[in-house]
Amino acid sequence: MELHVRKVSKVFGTKAAVDNVSFSLREGGFVGVIGRSGAGKSTLLRMLNRLTDASSGQILVDGTDILALSGRAKRDWQSRCAMVFQQFNLVPRLDVTANVLHGLLGRRATLPTLLNLWSGADIDRALSILERLGIAHEATKRAEDLSGGQQQRVAIARALMQDPALILADEPIASLDPMNAQIVMDTLKRIQTEDGRMVIANLHTLDTARRYCDRVIGMRDGRVVFDGTPEQLTLGVARDIYGADATFSESATSTDIGALSTDRDYAAAMLDD
Repeated sequence: MELHVRKVSKVFGTKAAVDNVSFSLREGGFVGVIGRSGAGKSTLLRMLNRLTDASSGQILVDGTDILALSGRAKRDWQSRCAMVFQQFNLVPRLDVTANVLHGLLGRRATLPTLLNLWSGADIDRALSILERLGIAHEATKRAEDLSGGQQQRVAIARALMQDPALILADEPIASLDPMNAQIVMDTLKRIQTEDGRMVIANLHTLDTARRYCDRVIGMRDGRVVFDGTPEQLTLGVARDIYGADATFSESATSTDIGALSTDRDYAAAMLDD
C-alpha cells in the first residue's frame, strides 16, 4: 500500500487543527507521530480513517483519494484502515470474543449483528487472534473485568479481525503503566513486522518512538516540523517539536520499565494528547 498525504488541512472555526500537512509512506513500516497536546496528531489520524472530514487537500491510497469516498466505498476503506483508541472503545459488558468479532461489523448485515449471530469460522478466527496476542484464556470474560493492558490487546485483536492494510493507533499506551505499555507496543511492532501491515501511532514519549518506529513525524501547531529517522530525533529536535526550553527533561517521559520518573507531571503536561 502507498499512502500520500497532500496539503491536508482541517479547520475548526478560525483555527487550523491540521495545517497544510504533506508526507508519503510506502509499503509497511511503523510510523510514530509525536507532538504536544493540540498539535493535531489525533485529528490527522481521524482524517486518515474518515472519522473526520478534511477541509482541504488529498489523501491518496494506491492512487485513490479517500477523502472523496462516500457510502459503501467509504465503509470499505474504513474496513481496511483499523483504529485503536487510547480508551479502548470496547463494549464493557460483552465478553472478549464478542468484542473481537465486532471488528467485522462493517462487513455484516444489521440483523445478524443485533442478534449476536456469528459463524463458526468467524469465532475460530477471533480465538486464533486472541491466542496470537496471548489472551485466549480471557476469551469468555467480560471486557470490563480485564486490566487496561489486556483491554488494549483485545482492541488490537478487534482491529486485526478487520484484516486491515493500515492500523492507526491513537495514543495506545497513554493510560497504561510501563509494563503494559511495553507489552502493547511489542504487540503492535510484531504485527507490523510479521504481517507487513503499515502502523501509524500517535505517541507521547520519545523513547517509545525511538525504540519501535522506523520513521518519526513531529507536529507542532498543526504543521509537520520534523520528518526523519529515530536516530535523527535528538533532544534539540524534540525541544523544537514541543516548543520546550532547556528545562525539558526527556528522562521524565520514559516508558522503560525501571526508569526514573522525576518531573513526570511536567512531561505529561507537555506530551499527552
